[in-house]
Amino acid sequence: MSVSEHKLSRRAFGGAVGAGAAAAVAGVPAPAAHAASGAPVNAAEQPFRAAPGRRSRRPNILFVFGDDLGWADLSCYGSPHIKTPHLDELAAQGVRFTDAYAGSSTCSPTRISLYTGRYPGRVRAGLEEPIGDGSVGLEPGHPTLASLLRDAGYTTAMIGKWHCGSLPDHSPTKSGWDEFFGNFTGALEYYSKLTMDGSYDLYEGETPYEDLRYYTRILTERASEFLARDHTRPWLLNLNFTTPHWPWIAEGDTQEAARLEKLMRELPPEQSRYVLAHFDGGTLDTYRQLVEDMDRSVGELVRQLEKSGQAADTLVVFCSDNGGERFSGSWPLTGMKSTLQEGGIRVPNVLRWPARIDGGQVSGVPVVTHDWTATLLEVAGAPPDPAAPLDGASLAGYLLRGEDAPRRDLFWRLRTERALRRGKWKYHRAATAKLPPNHGKDVLFDLERDPGECADRSAHEPGLLAELKSAWEQVNATLLPYPDPA
Repeated sequence: MSVSEHKLSRRAFGGAVGAGAAAAVAGVPAPAAHAASGAPVNAAEQPFRAAPGRRSRRPNILFVFGDDLGWADLSCYGSPHIKTPHLDELAAQGVRFTDAYAGSSTCSPTRISLYTGRYPGRVRAGLEEPIGDGSVGLEPGHPTLASLLRDAGYTTAMIGKWHCGSLPDHSPTKSGWDEFFGNFTGALEYYSKLTMDGSYDLYEGETPYEDLRYYTRILTERASEFLARDHTRPWLLNLNFTTPHWPWIAEGDTQEAARLEKLMRELPPEQSRYVLAHFDGGTLDTYRQLVEDMDRSVGELVRQLEKSGQAADTLVVFCSDNGGERFSGSWPLTGMKSTLQEGGIRVPNVLRWPARIDGGQVSGVPVVTHDWTATLLEVAGAPPDPAAPLDGASLAGYLLRGEDAPRRDLFWRLRTERALRRGKWKYHRAATAKLPPNHGKDVLFDLERDPGECADRSAHEPGLLAELKSAWEQVNATLLPYPDPA
């Protein structure tokens, strides 16, 4: 039996958590012991029981995004040189997903898929890959994870990277988050807070906030302060690190930071906008330091949850917004950020909820960013808005009630690329594919046997190829068309 066919082991406590949960947890037999780390659990053979003495409550939600973190950049995903003990421990205490995907292969479309629970192509802002300067952004009137949870009684906050539109028209506080501290754009220098156009980009709410310390430290402090509050209501915290996105500036490297700042201030605009991409800098060791720094930050936040007594009842999700870049690792996957090859969209993804889900589990069920929106809304008892139906599938039944994982296609679209996954099969077409035989051609891969997408099976399975292509086109027909390129 493959990992994806195993059901998960979970805990339950008396009372309802989300819609319909009470019936699911009533009268169940005793729980099995935790599985060994890395081993799948068959819930049909290992039932669960109500945890005595635990009161029913809706979970707090801590959703953490890494930025451009590759699928194999954590040691629990096989990195040979990056050590991430805190994220490894988080995975060991919950579920590590081996076949988790970003909603897109670049920053802002994936964030839109999480915030709306929908394909990025449902809204105009999602057609930008990614959002740049200008007036395009997530419209404040669109229902979001934050606005729906806020309506259901949650306190909502975002700390870190927004990248779904700029002031004055777009901001997290206009889209359902009670408070915001972070940056609006896609990248900034970690010390000066200068973004690609040379403007300063650190805000509290919609007001510039001056702090020239290392950005990951600032975000970690702010998140820890939020967790330490005496909360009277359940809460959602979206913590969006810019780590390990370029520029390749590790904490303490103030000399390189000053060099980039100087270039941005001295070069003409048509040249300075490329300085932060840092094509003349970075090393594997610098990248390692960036990832390990984020790992330490996650460890600090978990300790704060434990110190404040909130750890058991806080559902933590960690993932990346897309695949990695130049110094990232994704072996055995091919491709990188901005492609729909596996290395561009498959990401590390772990979940921990001690009150409800046993640790030491590994799931091969394919999941995608907007599935988490549907899942979190269900466990929080927050109904989606029927005017903006979700494209994600809730995993709550699979995670909490012993149900089979949802069976559906995973769909991606870029202006020049398309992909769809059904079970172990992946349909793909890229006008700019790196492998010349696949250039502009419909191809088919068996991801269980060939996660590196090396063996095109389209000639062996022409009927399946046609079926998956048709399924992709049916979804695509419901999405907004791309605007004509400028």
